[in-house]
Amino acid sequence: MPATRRPTLHDVAQEVGVSAKTVSRVLNGDGPTSAATREKVLAAVERLGFQPNLMARNIRTGGPDTTIGLVVPDMGNPFFGTVAGGIESAVRGRGLTLLLGSSGDDPARERDLISTFLARRVSALMVAPAVGSDHAYLKAARATGVPVLFLDRPATGLAADCVVSSNRDGARTGVAHLIAYGHRRIGFIGDRPAGLYTRRERLAGYRDALAAAGLPYDRALVAAAHSQQDAAAATDRLLGLPDPPTALFAANNFAAMGTVVALAQAKRREVALVAFDDIPLADILEPPLTVVAQDPAAIGAAAGRTALARLDGDRGSARTTVIDTRLVVRGSGEQRPRR
Repeated sequence: MPATRRPTLHDVAQEVGVSAKTVSRVLNGDGPTSAATREKVLAAVERLGFQPNLMARNIRTGGPDTTIGLVVPDMGNPFFGTVAGGIESAVRGRGLTLLLGSSGDDPARERDLISTFLARRVSALMVAPAVGSDHAYLKAARATGVPVLFLDRPATGLAADCVVSSNRDGARTGVAHLIAYGHRRIGFIGDRPAGLYTRRERLAGYRDALAAAGLPYDRALVAAAHSQQDAAAATDRLLGLPDPPTALFAANNFAAMGTVVALAQAKRREVALVAFDDIPLADILEPPLTVVAQDPAAIGAAAGRTALARLDGDRGSARTTVIDTRLVVRGSGEQRPRR
């Protein structure tokens, strides 16, 4: 057998001296073979380094793949990497492998990736949806028995299992923390567009905290940012207002990073800051960053467990699992206003 060619089923059969059909029966466990033949086939598979073409086999048999397809908006966001790790930890013991693709927050790209995963006959499909996606077309796929789950944001146009953070409660807690330290003018820097589920929920929590304290909601204190650079610019704009905020609530990890940079460059250490979602090295910043921490690993693990339950025959109605957030006090959110 040439070294430059991947070993095939026929190579294994020739090595053992049996038919390709016999090798297939051993590998797929779908027919009678003697223990001696099975041992010889498996030894030859290991010796030759043969890898079965699972996708081709599934296409022939119509069975599911041993993979879970995961579509995320942005592979560069560490949040989704940790979510993926949580999914893997939950499904690895069942012999399932995670396939990951990025939509770039583009609904058309998301749909293409989903179509690719479904054509591969993945065992389950998980999606952190792009803004503007419509998932009604997935009703047909789900009707065939493929578990379909959504992460971080719910589906649109489809009642489906979903795992999300306690976005509204977490934001309410973070802003109430700033209010408890005497702040009355609190800026909000959230994602763009305004229709994004997580932004809506976190803005609602911000408004809840203001209302509970009897403070007015001021649109001038609310800014949108889709990147670290946008957040830095939004921070500068808010601090340049005639009546600027004495504290800021950054509603996602990229907003937090941009806000930290802008405050450091402006040498505005007196401005209190609480961020939704933790960021790398948050505890060594000056001052260390107070955050409302999500648990992306728990989100992934919950999604994995839900997928396994569906694969095991759970046919209950679609359910939403909410993963708690927690306030991590480090210093930046505990500064009192100087005026």
